Amino acid sequence: MGQKVNPVGLRLALNKNWSSRWFASKANYGDWLHEDLKIRTFIKKNFNHAGISRILIERYSNNVRVTILAARPGLLIGRKGAELETLRESVAKLLKGREVILDVVEVKQPETNAQLVAENVASQLERRIGFRRAMKKAIQTAMELGAEGIKIQCSGRLGAAELARTEQYKEGRTPLHTLKANIDYGFTEANTTAGKIGVKVWICHKEAMEDMQNAVNAKKSKAQKGAAR
Repeated sequence: MGQKVNPVGLRLALNKNWSSRWFASKANYGDWLHEDLKIRTFIKKNFNHAGISRILIERYSNNVRVTILAARPGLLIGRKGAELETLRESVAKLLKGREVILDVVEVKQPETNAQLVAENVASQLERRIGFRRAMKKAIQTAMELGAEGIKIQCSGRLGAAELARTEQYKEGRTPLHTLKANIDYGFTEANTTAGKIGVKVWICHKEAMEDMQNAVNAKKSKAQKGAAR
């Protein structure tokens, strides 16, 4: 087994934030965690065509705020917000007597969002497009739109080969050991006729694109020169 750490989990409270933001007692923790999983699974399954990159869930008092980051928000909102209201009612049924507040935020550059790039490559693999062509095209597009570096890795029976293998292509810099580097990570699976193919994407952005509202300010908490350690 390789010692691999999730790039987002490693940078929590530095320049990344949690996807679920709430505190629960021991009695409620398990139920709320499963509710979050149900919400994310339901939205991703029914609105996969909307290009959803992340689903943020916040809980306070008796309210649950669900923020959906999507590349095509119009498909979620619908005409005059009709689809959004239907989705809100469907999500409310998954929760036990809580009020649901639903927000939709547009992803400005889906070509530089790691999760959306991974899903794009996976959909091409399912349509039997060559994996090298799909990976190189995604890398070229991301670099042209201002990414500092990108790395894509595909694992499985690539090209319907007899044996499974791993191939990766990268361009620019993706410093995974540098905590202050703003690394965006995405993972998905392509269901091909030969079996599942895992797609991982790491994208290094030039500046922090994450919402830093609840993250710790690293500059303020840094030890002063000459301070006792």
